[in-house]
Amino acid sequence: MKTTENIVIVDLEATCWDNRPPRGQESEIIEIGVCIMNARTGRISKNEGILVKPQYSKVSPFCTELTTLTQNMLDNEGVLLEDAFDILRAEYDSEDLTWASYGNYDLNMLQNQSQRFYLDYPMSDDHINVKTLFGELHPGIRKSVGMNRALGELGFTLEGTHHRGVDDAKNIAKILHWCLNNY
Repeated sequence: MKTTENIVIVDLEATCWDNRPPRGQESEIIEIGVCIMNARTGRISKNEGILVKPQYSKVSPFCTELTTLTQNMLDNEGVLLEDAFDILRAEYDSEDLTWASYGNYDLNMLQNQSQRFYLDYPMSDDHINVKTLFGELHPGIRKSVGMNRALGELGFTLEGTHHRGVDDAKNIAKILHWCLNNY
């Protein structure tokens, strides 16, 4: 793992359904939660949830219940995925800094959506899977655990709304900082 002063933390939310997607729809990124964490101090700066308008799917009632995001919010406040990627590059230096997410879902989703929409991948190749790292470093954890359980294992409280990228990015940063201090 390359040591760097700042690490970009990403947590994605995507369209989802309580069952299979309706015909013609597929899971798409609808929020990119992002923050920058100082690896040494754990201090978080520049935190936001970039709302993204889905192109091939609609936000289901199940998805709204899970994330609090509505189709109306995305229609009015969302940007195209291409513009969201530009924000990551310009404001978070995402192509140059090491980045982290909780598990590989976010990594795979960013790669898949980049290909799907013919966009340049917005992240560096230096990725930290916080879920795996936590599992390796935390005694007594036999298998990978969700972010909320990991916070609880460390005695941290979940801040904000679970399944909102803007808040989950900060919660992941707390776990990552613990991991870096115990590496």
